Amino acid sequence: MGRAVTVAACALNQWALDFEGNLERIFRSIDIAKSRGARYRLGPELEICGYGCSDHYYESDTLLHSFQVLAKLLESPATQDIICDVGMPVLHRNVRYNCRVIFLNKKILLIRPKISLANAGNYRELRWFTPWNKARHVEEYFLPRIIQEVTGQETVPFGDAVLATKDTCIGAEICEELWAPNSPHIEMGLDGVEIFTNSSGSHHVLRKAHTRVDLVNSATAKNGGIYILANQKGCDGDRLYYDGCAMISMNGETVAQGSQFSLDDVEVLVATLDLEDVRSYRAEISSRNLAASKVNPYPRVKVNFALSCSDDVAVPTCMPIQWRHHSPEEEISLGPACWLWDYLRRSKQAGFLLPLSGGIDSSATACIVYSMCHQVCLAVKNGNADVLADARKIVNDETYVPEDPREFCKRIFTTCYMASENSSQDTCNRAKLLAEQIGSYHISLNIDAAVKAIVGIFSMVTGRTPRFSVYGGSSRENLSLQNVQARIRMVLAYLFAQLTLWTRGMPGGLLVLGSANVDESLRGYLTKYDCSSADINPIGGISKTDLKNFIQYCIENFQLTALRSIMSAPPTAELEPLVDGQVAQTDEADMGMTYAELSIYGKLRKIAKAGPYSMFCKLISMWKEICTPREVASKVKHFFRMYSINRHKMTTLTPSYHAENYSPDDNRFDLRPFLYNTTWSWQFRCIDNQVNAL
Repeated sequence: MGRAVTVAACALNQWALDFEGNLERIFRSIDIAKSRGARYRLGPELEICGYGCSDHYYESDTLLHSFQVLAKLLESPATQDIICDVGMPVLHRNVRYNCRVIFLNKKILLIRPKISLANAGNYRELRWFTPWNKARHVEEYFLPRIIQEVTGQETVPFGDAVLATKDTCIGAEICEELWAPNSPHIEMGLDGVEIFTNSSGSHHVLRKAHTRVDLVNSATAKNGGIYILANQKGCDGDRLYYDGCAMISMNGETVAQGSQFSLDDVEVLVATLDLEDVRSYRAEISSRNLAASKVNPYPRVKVNFALSCSDDVAVPTCMPIQWRHHSPEEEISLGPACWLWDYLRRSKQAGFLLPLSGGIDSSATACIVYSMCHQVCLAVKNGNADVLADARKIVNDETYVPEDPREFCKRIFTTCYMASENSSQDTCNRAKLLAEQIGSYHISLNIDAAVKAIVGIFSMVTGRTPRFSVYGGSSRENLSLQNVQARIRMVLAYLFAQLTLWTRGMPGGLLVLGSANVDESLRGYLTKYDCSSADINPIGGISKTDLKNFIQYCIENFQLTALRSIMSAPPTAELEPLVDGQVAQTDEADMGMTYAELSIYGKLRKIAKAGPYSMFCKLISMWKEICTPREVASKVKHFFRMYSINRHKMTTLTPSYHAENYSPDDNRFDLRPFLYNTTWSWQFRCIDNQVNAL
């Protein structure tokens, strides 16, 4: 009797609206799955059009092209004798649904619409799709003619049903449904479903992977069964990096683990598992069996096909493995690096330019680019033809082979130290030494002439010359002179990005990288339209604390000894005059708070959903050993004043790699006003009343 089933979970680097490329990657995954004996192939959520289409889902073109791709898949010999489960949007009775289309041998078996839509944080699925609210209900779906001509079917089942093959029963979940408190796999498992599938569009967040793994394993720990999870990977056109982690689990234990970060566009995870292990596991769970006897059954779509062979006694099956998680420092090294590679190759630019100040943030950004170069060389060494072809296009050399990360870095990465009269020799030396160690093409220049010219125009028009505070100027004058320097650096960064390769006799332009961290953005400790304004920012969602730990990781793993002096130096903007040749300005003194405090404020504001009063109430307990209630009140008020005064800067924040759940990204993750009543009079009065009571 058949008992050993072989299934495949795919992690694909799909790209929104890249129907040609998406189809090619789907075909490649099916070929790999079949070559390794799989009889069921599961792909990521909305893989045909790409998950991140956003408002393009409203367009009939997106639906049309998705069906055209589906027709190509259905009619291809490559999809014969394997159940294929693909994702695409479908319009049913004038309502758009996020669907799985499951087919076999040119016949569509079932279209299964998503039941629980993701609509928090970065997700806006309710904007484009409607959840299927008819539990265990199936309707007829009238196929478009382009599909009827291939399948010979006029209608197919559409709704909440499961597949009954000759040897087992298969039920589908889609991404968010795994995270929901009433996940479909619970009732499906009680109704005899033995294999659960989950097609995801789940993005990377630092320290999140274990949550996904735990959810998958717990899904089958209580109820038994096989759980297959496929996920998107890579940058499909916006701030998110989808981190793969395809996995297969049985009876609460992982049996196959895919990579979280890699430059492979197609990764296929295959496992062979014994159905009898599921049945024997369930046999002794009496509470499960009692509940199963009362369950409301699912509609079953009968499939004349088996995932196992009749004679499979000698077929080896997969054993449980221990999941290996990356450290946060490894995640920072790998995730943003893979995101940068996708952005670089898909934007068809020739590399990056980074204003390198010699501080922690810009140095961390440089290290991420260096890590990207490492990943590229490693992928080429391992035979990745796609990465090699992309690298050759980027450097415009059809014979080039990237073997040394430093040499590749020299070709695609330009760093630029922009000194002023307020810059110290120490930061200049640090930037130069780091550039030498990673191999970047390094430029040092002085911006004083441009600053004097701009200030000179102002003085000529107004008859007044602003001065720094140390020379008797007001705070307004002091800030304006700092802002001029910062903004000139942004202008020069874009000029050099456009023309540096031209001066070197090389084609193309460079993407400008920003390096403002998540804490600075939250506090607004940046000049609007300075070097925080760039094309993309790989560290914009990462905290200062994590970046310091990442720098230490790079010292140890990349042997970048230049980072030691960068780590030990106090963070500074170097925009005010030196005192006796030494830096007198520091970030934390300017901000009136430490980076450690900022991280706490950020997590309470966003993750804990705390306004000023609630934040105060939480912090008087958290900080009772180090602060009085009155001191806590002062700190909370100062944070909210600065946050609200500077919130307008978030509307122009450079697109950043999303890595933290307290990111202040105004575009789609952290939706807030940008014109506040910065006195917070009512809220602060509540705090004062509580302080007085205490």
